[in-house]
Amino acid sequence: MTNRTTPSVRTCDQALARAFTVLGKRWNGVLIGTLIDGPAGFTQLARSIEGISESVLSDRLSELAQTGLLSRSVHDGPPVSVTYELTARGRALVPALRELGRWATDSLPANE
Repeated sequence: MTNRTTPSVRTCDQALARAFTVLGKRWNGVLIGTLIDGPAGFTQLARSIEGISESVLSDRLSELAQTGLLSRSVHDGPPVSVTYELTARGRALVPALRELGRWATDSLPANE
């Protein structure tokens, strides 16, 4: 008779799973990465991120602000303008995002 062991159930670390509920959502990581170099307005972000619709951009910015990764500032005009900027929580992601970028450069084929 052979001794068979039951395979163990594997789970992802809960903190990592929570991180990917935010970062794994399409456009969120790209938005955060786009704001690494400083604040930007809605139009500037829309032009910087190819393929994102204005409605999705608006939704993602609102979600990221609600999670505390971005801040939204309204500036009196005329014209009234709104800028988005990484908060301290958002800036804390920068080293990890830069490392992911290095990994992608080394490990993933470039889109041509």
